[in-house]
Amino acid sequence: MKLKLSINQQFYNTHIDGDESLLDVLRNLGFKSVKKGCDTGACGVCSILINGEPTLSCQFLAARAEGKKITTVEGLGAKADKIVKAIINEGADQCGYCGPSLVLTIYAMKKELKDPTVDKIKHFLAGNLCRCSGYEGQLRGIKKYMGVK
Repeated sequence: MKLKLSINQQFYNTHIDGDESLLDVLRNLGFKSVKKGCDTGACGVCSILINGEPTLSCQFLAARAEGKKITTVEGLGAKADKIVKAIINEGADQCGYCGPSLVLTIYAMKKELKDPTVDKIKHFLAGNLCRCSGYEGQLRGIKKYMGVK
């Protein structure tokens, strides 16, 4: 099946199998920041933005993505750098496997939450798992980025 995808404001034409996940298609197109983790939608490392909303690409059929705006961490550019810097400044840089999906989710959260609190941040990020840390460093950086005391 032919598919035309809008990824990071560029168009890509590709061929897919009807049951192929968007995760696999993105990785085949070279977007290696989109990680493969559990393949069940439980870990969040495959998260991307579809029309600005965090989405588990392992659970999203590629065929459904045509006509939608897909954003990977590469598509955020300097906006991602600000988020990464806030987290690194709190000593929370780890292996980086969950980093791209976490950055995308934080970016979406900043746009969505008008009055962020620690509890709202934790709720929004509940699906992003990090196996390296206890999340405290990341949370400190996220709070500073979000302007939460």
